[in-house]
Amino acid sequence: MDKIYILKNRIQEYAWGSYTAIPELLGQKKPSEKPQAELWMGAHPKASSELEYEGKQMLLSDLIQKEPEKILGKAVAEKFGGNLPYLFKVLAAAKPLSVQAHPDAAQAIQGFEKENRLNIPLDAPNRNYKDSSHKPECICALSPFRALKGFRPIHEILFLTEKICPQGLKKERLMLEAQATSEGLKQFFQSLMTMPEERKKQIIAESLANAGKFSAEDPAFREIPELHKEYPSDIGVLSPLFLNLICLAPGQAMFLPAGELHSYLDGVGLELMANSDNVLRGGLTPKHIDVPELLNVLTFEAREVSLISPRQISEYERVYPTPAPEFCLSAIYVTSDMSHAAFSVSGVEILLCTAGNAEMTQEDGHSVPLSKGVSVIVPAAAGKYNIKGNSTIYKASVPL
Repeated sequence: MDKIYILKNRIQEYAWGSYTAIPELLGQKKPSEKPQAELWMGAHPKASSELEYEGKQMLLSDLIQKEPEKILGKAVAEKFGGNLPYLFKVLAAAKPLSVQAHPDAAQAIQGFEKENRLNIPLDAPNRNYKDSSHKPECICALSPFRALKGFRPIHEILFLTEKICPQGLKKERLMLEAQATSEGLKQFFQSLMTMPEERKKQIIAESLANAGKFSAEDPAFREIPELHKEYPSDIGVLSPLFLNLICLAPGQAMFLPAGELHSYLDGVGLELMANSDNVLRGGLTPKHIDVPELLNVLTFEAREVSLISPRQISEYERVYPTPAPEFCLSAIYVTSDMSHAAFSVSGVEILLCTAGNAEMTQEDGHSVPLSKGVSVIVPAAAGKYNIKGNSTIYKASVPL
């Protein structure tokens, strides 16, 4: 397999998804009948992409098994056991996703093996670990994209909770004030997650009343009533008080390492991650929450949010650097006045066109047209290619 192929990708229909964002990207005129949350590009066993190969529609995962070195490249195949190490997604959130975190590599292996020994089915609602891989991820906004990311600095948590819930959270606030450390932050969060239901209701009611009074003073206060509309009895509605609230502008990106608590609130973005589906939830969800396992996975480090500063590597490409060995995201901008944008493939790439039209051409003359919503796989054996046109394209690759 040494040619560039157009991919046919699976859409995940989750309740928080948008009826319009993914259809618009794919050039469909009508909204979808069900909320479409994620478009998966890759070879994950849950929803592998397909392509037409030698006259047949085949799963990308099956083709990689047949020809791992041709598709992945020798270095990638050896390093990642003959598997595509990343999963590329379009994420379209019309409602908040669950507050969640992902395990590191050792935790994923241990958790997966433990749940296998307990004979918990992979599709069981109380299953935490769907595979044995960690899940660092990068999110890059295609539209204004609002999110919660990582614990706030402790002085901010103390100020916001005192303003919004002075009575209900007094015990937790005094405890955190006396021990303003990672351990104190862990105890604060654990108390929120394990308190009796009646106390949760009282705290949510007090917070909701005060959030209305002080809504003009801080965006976090305005967020609480919005979250309450979707999850009225969930303690996760207080998340903006202890997690950093951020809005990414289109083209801005951030990296989420293992153990960092986060939630995506709304917007459309590109998500690139290690090829895993492991999620530990902590609120804003009707799904299973395993508090002890979540506490085991979380990193209780208070910090301010830092965005990824893209690095220009040519006149037409800029890279979003992350520490993840499995993936690298870059944005390609080609214009009609460029002679061509030239690329040399060292490992497998997946490209998605998000605007405009272009054409990809290999050295042997094989070409593939690109338009908004079209994605392609470039196997390592494809060698060199160029892109001509007027287009914005995002590329997933493996850093080598």
